[in-house]
This record gives sequence, C-alpha cells and structure tokens, in this order.
Amino acid sequence: MSARLGTGREELLNAAARALAEHGYHGMSMRELARATNRAPATLYNYVEHKEDLLYLIQRDAFDQMLARAEEELAGVSAPVERLRRFVGGHVRFFADRQYLMRVLIHEAATLPPERRAEIRERKERYFRVARGLVSGVVQGASPPGEVEVERATYCLFGMLNWTYGWYQPSRHGTPDELAAAIVHMTLSGVQGLSEGPPPPPARPRSNRARVAARPGGVR
Repeated sequence: MSARLGTGREELLNAAARALAEHGYHGMSMRELARATNRAPATLYNYVEHKEDLLYLIQRDAFDQMLARAEEELAGVSAPVERLRRFVGGHVRFFADRQYLMRVLIHEAATLPPERRAEIRERKERYFRVARGLVSGVVQGASPPGEVEVERATYCLFGMLNWTYGWYQPSRHGTPDELAAAIVHMTLSGVQGLSEGPPPPPARPRSNRARVAARPGGVR
C-alpha cells in the first residue's frame, strides 16, 4: 500500500466511503472515485495501490477515531451513568453526519482479506470492551449480572447505535444529542433491571390444539 496519502487524504477517504455506501465494494470503480474527487484516474494510484487499500484505510481510521473519541469523552469522568452518556453521545455525534460511513463499516466488514480483517476486528473488540465495561458499571444492586447478561446487553446497545444510519433523520428525530439521550434512557431501563436477575426464559410454545382451545369458542 502506498504511504503517500498526504494532502487530500480525508477528502479521498470520505469520497470513497460515500461511493462504497452507495455502490458497494464490488460496484465501486476507481474511475468513479476519481470523478467524484475531480482527479484523473491515474492520480489515485499516487495515493493507494489498490481499491482494497481504500476500504482498509476507511475502516482502520474510523475505529481509531472512535477509540480516541471514547477515550477523550471518558477522561476524568467517574460516575457510571455519566460515562455511559458520554460514550453514547460521542458515538452518535461521530456518525450523525456520516451515516454512509456506518453503512460501510457494517456491510463491508467481511470484504477485506483475512489478515487485514483480523486487524480491524481487533480494533472492534477493543471498542466493544470499552462499551461492555460501561454497561457493567451502570448495573446496580447486590446481585451483579453474569458475564453473558452484560455481553448481551452490550450487543443490544450497539444494535441501537449502529443501525441509526438506516432511519435517523435530524429534522424528524431530533438532534444527535436528543437521539443519544433516547438511546441512553432505553439502555438504562434495560440494563439496570439486570440486577434483579436474568430475564425469564421464553414461554414454551403451545401445541396447535392448545392454541385453538384458548381462543374464544375454540374458533379455528
């Protein structure tokens, strides 16, 4: 991979991320990217050697920035709930005007070859561990939940955070800070209940005969 990104790096990676979000990795050509950044196709190879390099740099830089932002948001903050608020707020604001970037991180996660994919995976796991520690920290009560419950709750949190790219519209759903507050509220409502023990197991499905019998008049 060429190391000569230099001037224009951010512009190039942002344009590549937008193109990837719109067309997908296999649907984006270097020629289209050159046109989007007002460059001659040949000049792109002064920045990167392959299209794969762009996807790798987009993902690597995104997670590095997310980790740095999380560290900055949490610095000097000790109250567990406030730490969770800071983390969620930083995440939401990071992607609020870059929803295309989240689309790339989700849908092109498996596109890189194994070695590079493992490198990105390590960054993802570091970010997940930060969030898992925050979720664990806000659980109250004398009976802390087990590791599985905390992990499940953390994945639920990321389910809310990551998929906002598919529906969030500031004009309709409020500012990034309002969105973050809603996500924190729902997370706290669920996570703090874990101190009461794991959720009850799902009810066993009834047989068709039992379901029919339970209907008014046994109507089929």
